[in-house]
Amino acid sequence: MKTLLKLITAFFTAGALLVTTNANAQTTPSGALRFNLGFDTGLPTGNLSIGSEFVIGGTARLQYGLSNDFAITLTSGADHFISKINPATGKKFDSFGVIPIKAGIKYFFVPHIYFGEEPGIAIEETDSGTGHKKFLLSTAAGWGSSKWDVGIRYDNYAGQNDPYGVVALRIAYGF
Repeated sequence: MKTLLKLITAFFTAGALLVTTNANAQTTPSGALRFNLGFDTGLPTGNLSIGSEFVIGGTARLQYGLSNDFAITLTSGADHFISKINPATGKKFDSFGVIPIKAGIKYFFVPHIYFGEEPGIAIEETDSGTGHKKFLLSTAAGWGSSKWDVGIRYDNYAGQNDPYGVVALRIAYGF
């Protein structure tokens, strides 16, 4: 719970810092194609929280403005789940990662503040190789400008009777 509180505090601090900067561009100009690279960090939920305590990763996102407040997105990257020590064996659980591939929407309901949805697939990577493919649904809210994107999201992974999720913070810089 302390880690979640720190994550939320970091999100609001980063948002406050970015809101105070001078951003002159529209949030998502119609016809504009943007690319950003992001750093992601978060906490696993569900079954994944048994063997993992933290997730860290990176993402790349393409965003195309359909109107001044509505955009379509294409996002991919990699997340690595930091393993816990298994109390039964005294050794760490197996290393685990996920490669998400998502396409979705971003809606700016007021300038710079958005809500996003991205369905897609996630490819699990383990020490023994490529694992299962899962359905992924990502819901996000955040603050975005022409250069910065700070958001908090929940990723829900479903499939193979092994559901789990991630609550994550993403800080990205756009080009």
